This record gives sequence, C-alpha cells and structure tokens, in this order.
Amino acid sequence: MKCRLAACALVVSLAVPGTASALVTPASTAPPAQRLALVLPLKVDSAGLAGFAEQVTTPGSPLYQRYRSIAWISRRFGASARERALALGYLRRHGATDVHIDATGLFADANLNVARAQAIFGTSLSALHVGHAHFTRPATAVMIPRELRSVVTGVVGLDTQASFSTPALADAPSDTDTTPTTTTGTTTTGTTTSPCGTGSGGTGIGGTTTGTCATGNSSGYSGPNGVPQGCAAGLETDGFAPNEYLDAYQYQALHAANVRGQGERVALVEIDGFSTADIDRFAACFNLQVPPINAVGVGLQRLLLPGGEATLDLEVLDAAASRLKSIYVYEAEPDAAHVLQALTAPLKSSGDKPDVISVSLGLCESDTVAAVGRAGVAATESVLEEAGAAGISVLGATGDGGSAGCVGNSGTDSAPLPELAVTYPASSPWITAVGGTNFDLSTLNQISSQVVWNDGSAQPGLAGGGGFSTLFARPNYQNGVVSQNARALPDVSLLADVAPGYDVYCTAEADCDERGWATFGGTSAATPLLAGGFALVDQLLREHNLQPLGLANPLLYKLALHPPSGDSIFYDVTQGSNDVGPFIQSSGAALGCCTAATGFDEASGWGGIDLAQFALDAESAQATLANVTMRVASKQHPFADRGIKAKVHCSASCDVRVRAKVVIRHKTPFTDYSKLVYIRAGTTATVTIGFTPAQMKNLAPVITDETTASASVTAALVDPSGNIENQTTTVLLPISS
Repeated sequence: MKCRLAACALVVSLAVPGTASALVTPASTAPPAQRLALVLPLKVDSAGLAGFAEQVTTPGSPLYQRYRSIAWISRRFGASARERALALGYLRRHGATDVHIDATGLFADANLNVARAQAIFGTSLSALHVGHAHFTRPATAVMIPRELRSVVTGVVGLDTQASFSTPALADAPSDTDTTPTTTTGTTTTGTTTSPCGTGSGGTGIGGTTTGTCATGNSSGYSGPNGVPQGCAAGLETDGFAPNEYLDAYQYQALHAANVRGQGERVALVEIDGFSTADIDRFAACFNLQVPPINAVGVGLQRLLLPGGEATLDLEVLDAAASRLKSIYVYEAEPDAAHVLQALTAPLKSSGDKPDVISVSLGLCESDTVAAVGRAGVAATESVLEEAGAAGISVLGATGDGGSAGCVGNSGTDSAPLPELAVTYPASSPWITAVGGTNFDLSTLNQISSQVVWNDGSAQPGLAGGGGFSTLFARPNYQNGVVSQNARALPDVSLLADVAPGYDVYCTAEADCDERGWATFGGTSAATPLLAGGFALVDQLLREHNLQPLGLANPLLYKLALHPPSGDSIFYDVTQGSNDVGPFIQSSGAALGCCTAATGFDEASGWGGIDLAQFALDAESAQATLANVTMRVASKQHPFADRGIKAKVHCSASCDVRVRAKVVIRHKTPFTDYSKLVYIRAGTTATVTIGFTPAQMKNLAPVITDETTASASVTAALVDPSGNIENQTTTVLLPISS
C-alpha cells in the first residue's frame, strides 16, 4: 500500500455546504429518521482566550507558564452560562438528544435525526454515495435559526462524508516497487538529477534557505547501517529497530536514568483502531513494557477495526516511553463532527487529561478553508489555545507530500498537486509541527549524516512536509528566525523516510494485509516519537519541581538561538530538499521550496533533536512550580461543620486540592477531597472538604458513642492534567464531639 500523505484531513464543516467531487453520485434524499451527530461552535471570548494563551506561553510574560485548568479556562473564556442555557434549551426543545456543552466551553454537542435537522437549519439533506460509502450533504444553504444566532456560529455534522480516506500510512516499498538504485551513504543515485529549486526565504543561524538542492537523488536507501537489537523475526524486515532511533536521538540516555515516562499521560487522536496483541508482540520482540492503553470511541457504538496508523503510532510511542502512566487512544469516524469531537475529547476528562497530545491528521490549508471557512479554522484554533493555556503539548504531523501539501483525488490514489502548500493543523502556531528526515548511523547508532526525506523518482511525491502557512502570521517565537511574516514549518524533523522505515508489527487487514512484521514510515511516525520524548522531558521536569513543557515551541526556539550550555539541542540538517516538483511534473520543474541549510529552514525546521540535551537545557530554563504550605486548626468541629477546613498558601499562582483520609474505629476508612481551588500568588485561602450524607452517617458514632476518629489532611498542588506536582506534609486532625 502506498499513500501520499501520512497526515490525514481535519475538517470542520460549519454552516457551509461541502463541494461535491465528480466521484460523488446523488442517491436520494436522506432518510428522515437517520441520526446525525452535530457539533455547534458557540460564541466565546476568542480574543481573550488567544491573549491569555499567548501570555501563558511567551517567555518573559508575567503569566508565563502559569497554566490554568481546562475548567477555569472554560468558565473564563467559553460561552457564558446564559448562552449555554439558551443553546441547550433550544436543542432539547427541538428534539435533540445527548445534548451537552463540552468541557472546553466552546461547543454544544447534540444528536438529531435528519428530519429535525432539516427543519432547524433550513436546508435539505441529500443522501449520496462514493463507491460503498454513503453520506449526507446539504443540498441547499444552511441557516442558523434566529433563536441561536446570538450564541452559535455554525453547525458541524450535516455533511457526513469522510473528510479523509484510510489513514495515510507510508509503506516501505518492496524490491520491485522502486527504480534500481546504487546506495551511497544515506542518499541513493536514482534516475533523475533535476534541481530542487530555490529555498523559501527563511533565515537560520549562519545561513539561509535560499539556493538549489544539491541533488535530485532519493533520500531512501536499502537498509539501516546501525546496530539493531531485537528478536530475529522483527529484524528480518531491515527497518530501523527501536534501539537505533532511540540511540540516534539520545532517548536511551534518559532511559538509562530510569526516565521512561512514569507518571505521564499521552493521547493519540486516530481514525482507525488497533490490536492489543500486535502491540504486545512488538513490545516482546524489543523487550519493552506496554503502558495501560485505553481506547475511547468518540461517538461510536463500537471501537474501530484495527488499522496501520494507530498501530504504528502506538508502537513508536511505546518504544519512546514504555512506562507512561497511560495512553488514551481517541478513535473517531473520519467525518467532520466526529474528528472535531476527537480533538477536544482529550481535554474533557477531569482526572485523565493528557500531558501530550499527538495528532497524525491534517489537510492542506486551502482545502481546509474551502471546506470550513476561516471561521471553522478559528473554532479549532480555540481548542488548541485552550490546550496551550492548560500546559498541554500538542504535536502534529506535517504530511508526506513535501512542500506540495495538497492532494488530488483520482478515486484510487492521491498524489500531491504541483503547488506549494502546508497542512493544517500542523501549521497552527499552537502545535509543534514534525517533519521528516532520514539518516546514516555509526556502529554506536549515532547520527553520522542526515538528509531531508524526499524519495525523489523512487517514489515520486513522498517527502517530509514543510513550507509557509497562508493562514497564520509568523508567531512571536519565530521572530528573528523566519524572514517572511508567515508561520513556517516544520519546527522539528525526525526519521520518517519509508526506505527503510520503522520496524512495525501489524496484522490489520486494511493496511497491513495481515502480514505481521513490516516497515512503515511517514511524519505520522515521527510525531508520536517526539510526543514520547516530550513525555520523558515532562517527567524529568516534574521530578525537579519545574513546570512542564506545555507549548514547547517558544522554549525550543529560545534554546536553539541561545543554548545555555553552549551545546545545541538539535542535529542540524543541511542536505536535501522537500521540493517534489521535479518528480511529480512532466516538465521536471521545481516548485521553489524548500531546501535545507545551516540553522532553521522550511525543509527540516531546526532538524533532529538531542533529547538528553534538550532535557538538560529545559531544566535550566523552566520556572519552578509553586511551593504550597498548609495549616489545619486543631480547634475545629468537623462533625458540626460537616467538613474540615484548611488554610493553604501558595508561593505562586496555583491550583490546589486538599485530601483527608478519615479513620474511624470499627469502621471502614474513607477519603474525601475538596474542590479544585485556585490560589493567587503569595496569598492564603481557606479550603473546605465537605462531607457527604453517607460520610456523616459513618461519623455519627463519634458523637453518640465517643468512638475515636481522626483525619490525615494533605494539600496537593495539581497540574491542569490532574497530576500531583508536589504536596504538603500530612497533618493529623483528631475528630471528636
């Protein structure tokens, strides 16, 4: 199987009918009873949210790294209580079910049948099909009802066509798939020597990206030249084994110090499922543990069938961080409403919010705007801003079409269109965009040379995504690095070439032909690899009482420009280009972007990462967590007051929860918690742990029979993901009449 884009489409269809392709055949009007899952973006304080997120993620700001919980952000910048009530009330009165405001405060979710949806939104829904796929689509303009216009900006889910096809998974070719080549180091001599065109005008340290590509050769080669370790069956594919790429990027240095992701949570957003047996087989081959994996179906009656993308992502993530506290896989159907819900789903659970989110989904920017309009992009950006303001790192794959991020649709295959484009959401300033490279390794599995991934004439059109955004201006963290006033990507590039690719065990029928051991590549493999690396760094930071990475880009660029130790955190890529023009156009003409150079460039960003050095420098750059102290007055009456009070002080702004473990003689102990309380820097707040009626009943013997009881009270500093960052010593409080 060959795919031309490892990052698939994120599409949010607002109240704008989609554009039908020539392959779409009208069938009939949609069945009136058919159920639709709808998402309605609400009117929110988008300017306030963007400003707050910018302050929290900008070094030097007074609010830098003062992350807040999703609940607080939702209350402060989401739809008001009145607006939420209006939206919910209207939808319920008009027959919607499963109606609720999502945790971000940005959207109202609801299920409606076709008949009611047509009546509410003043449109006619057609039933169409492409091959064996059936979907609905508005046949006439969509109108927001007058009663909702003050609170709702659009509707997602009336068009149920898959926004993208099977997960784009770049499969390493068999011997018969490629043009015969002669291997010379990392690059191979293929059948074309067309120039790769000029660079894009960004500037790096000591050089620029302008110039021409030195060769039109393929970046792929016959097999890894490092020293792999693993079971014999897993190594027969000649792909890169985990120990090779982990050594190359210095993950093993952290592993050796027992930093393997303990206590951290990572979320994957997927449009296919996985087989636990496949993940276990991969882990057993390479002597890895498997973290708890929780599959969450987003709007699904049953989980999705196993596929290659989720399998690849999980196995690479497991290699990087095998002792994560948890991995949550959010599986969704590939239509607009469900994908948007899957993107927000990781932010919803009060106790299991991730520290890192990996998204191997994307669509070129012009196609995104054509499908959703700029308002649709703005709605998605608000979700990403909330994640940034909550201290959650989000990473996105830049795609596998080189600097030609848009793809055509021939019905059976998708190839890059010969025009410059980048993919969204990787182009968002709130995402760490991950591009693709290939490398040579020494006998110690250290990088001896590397090149931008571009398989040239061997597999025309396969290359790491990168270039300039047409949607977003240059973010502050790229000032002084990028000359154009546009968001440039990627930020970082890791191994992604399909030749030789990553070793993977996959028996999924759809993408892997049930074959078992195989090799796959793509920026959607590089993305979970870096996501696992961020989890390792977060673990180390928390162990040193430091703030987590959150939006990592400002720190990455700061450390690249001014490394505190003098040693770079990046392996600079100075060879190759992601310009696929010479290989997808009969004229052999280049598209004009992008060529690797010294420093930052739009072909590889800053290059590959030295994770151990990044962790070391991050320790010196990150702010300390707040110090929390607590006083519990001994002269209080918990039974009469129906709770316990504690005075809690924070040295910096913080979220605190107080816990009390109550022990009663001859009774089963119980543990109770306060609500999450925000305390301003340098101030003290009284926090109450309220007892429930059942707990009060358990305490009654203390009053009637003078039974002894006591409470062990502890205050904990809690991060936006629900992790305890540090806590006070425990105070013992006697409970009596």
